[in-house]
Amino acid sequence: MIAILDLGIGNLFSIKRSFERIGREAKICAGISELRRSDALVLPGVGNFSWSLRKLESIRGAISELILDDHVPVLGICLGMQLLFSASEEGPGDGLNAIPGIVKRFPRNLRVPHMGWNNLIIVGWSPIMDGITERDYFYFAHSYYAAPEDERVVVAKTEYGVIFPSIISSGNIFGVQFHPEKSWKPGERIIRNFVKIIRR
Repeated sequence: MIAILDLGIGNLFSIKRSFERIGREAKICAGISELRRSDALVLPGVGNFSWSLRKLESIRGAISELILDDHVPVLGICLGMQLLFSASEEGPGDGLNAIPGIVKRFPRNLRVPHMGWNNLIIVGWSPIMDGITERDYFYFAHSYYAAPEDERVVVAKTEYGVIFPSIISSGNIFGVQFHPEKSWKPGERIIRNFVKIIRR
């Protein structure tokens, strides 16, 4: 089962439909028992860093165990990717720290949120990127971006005033700063690639 973590945010069902469109069932989950039965975990991506951490508090230990101890594949989407990091300039609270680093706000001279279509600068490879090229465009909507301590986890970047990580990959951990569920065929390719990773 693919578990989509229920953070009470608006894009849960569009993420669920993106898996169903390729023939894979996904379930929106909030309970520890459901999460522990999952083959993969999706952290969805709309909202505030600190608020989302409060929503996670009761199941935080189970999530960390799944990701760090059981090595269950996890896909963080937009804010969900940022929650995988240690902390954020958006507000107080410790992130999941699955990827050491902080989440930074775009410089004040840039218009935020960075919203709309943008492409990738590919700097590495990961199975989550199979078939993705720099000609593909993805839909972004965010005011903050991740800054990992170890640049080797970054496999693609995007430019918006600054160059920021747009895809990260480390073992069973994958994160995309854009919204694959809103990114047409390239986004569907990301979802398909994640499903293939789960089957390995």
